[in-house]
Amino acid sequence: MKKQRIESIYFLRLFAMLMVVLVHVTGTYTSVLPIEGDAYGKYHFFNRFIRIEAGIFLMLTGLVFFYNYYRKNLSIKVFKEYYKKRVAYILVPYLLWALIYEIYAHYTVNRDLALGELIARIAQGQSYYQLHFIFLIVQFYLVFPLLIILAKRFVYFKRYMWLAAILIHLLYSYLNSKYGWVPFSLFLGSLSPYLLGGWLGIYYEEQKEKAHKHLITGLFGIIFIASGSLLAYLHYQLYVVQNFYLAGIYYTVVEIVFIMAGCYFLFRMAEIIQRKSSIQVMNIVKNIAMYSFGFYLIHPLVLKEVARFIPLHSNYLFHLEIITRYVLTVIICYIIIWLFHRFTPIPELLFGKMPAKKTSLREMIKKD
Repeated sequence: MKKQRIESIYFLRLFAMLMVVLVHVTGTYTSVLPIEGDAYGKYHFFNRFIRIEAGIFLMLTGLVFFYNYYRKNLSIKVFKEYYKKRVAYILVPYLLWALIYEIYAHYTVNRDLALGELIARIAQGQSYYQLHFIFLIVQFYLVFPLLIILAKRFVYFKRYMWLAAILIHLLYSYLNSKYGWVPFSLFLGSLSPYLLGGWLGIYYEEQKEKAHKHLITGLFGIIFIASGSLLAYLHYQLYVVQNFYLAGIYYTVVEIVFIMAGCYFLFRMAEIIQRKSSIQVMNIVKNIAMYSFGFYLIHPLVLKEVARFIPLHSNYLFHLEIITRYVLTVIICYIIIWLFHRFTPIPELLFGKMPAKKTSLREMIKKD
């Protein structure tokens, strides 16, 4: 029986892609709005809440990998092909964009391009603020063979890998906060959404059907909103106004509940939306979502240039200016990636894996 495609992942990619741009566009509230103002608190809440996008990207990575590889006969050849694709579609674009951002920072903020420091920044995803996430993703690429072998050999790990991930995540966060063993972002501190995705990939058919039980979906939605609201409140009290102290492990517990409930809820919602979507809608969503990695790589550069022409004011104009910056950034990013895809021979070098067919804007909305 031929394995079916997971159509809902395109909606999840689109959600995450749009939210990651929104996080960085709205993040300027911290330097523009007065902290004592009502708008500051609202933007803080909104900006913290939409950070679920990082969890979605991690969940998608685990979901796709485990879905595609769990039922294969694993071998050296399979893993060689796996790493070959990761190098071609992830590592090469990352290295090129890291160099682009190093040069950009050199000319805009006079960053020193000393070779040793440059290599260290690129190796740790520090060339620009969004690239740290690629550093984290690469770690998951490296440990994936071990995790899938564990899932294939140990039935309890396969069945409860989401729970194992939570426990490992909590233990690592507690020990590292206490002893400071790891000074950089290690994959263990982000394991929960990744192995939730792995679990969904293994049990996709079963979970796909359960997604349409609206009562349970609604329950996860309530947990997502409640934990996200609590997390935003705690972050404001702990790190903005510093009104009280809370041990880091308790904050991490709330954060994990938020990420896990939110990702699972959005997975179910994506399945529901996908089932109700027309062919035209799916065509549009697929073609935009396939550019999600490109959006992640290029959007800070585009946003920085858009911001030069749209200043922000600490009054009612702030809302309009933020919306304008966001809309222009999304549109310009899409146009740039689409032009490279449509008219250059190897767009994958800059933007990762692309659809083989170079769809025109008109063809995108045509019915199959």
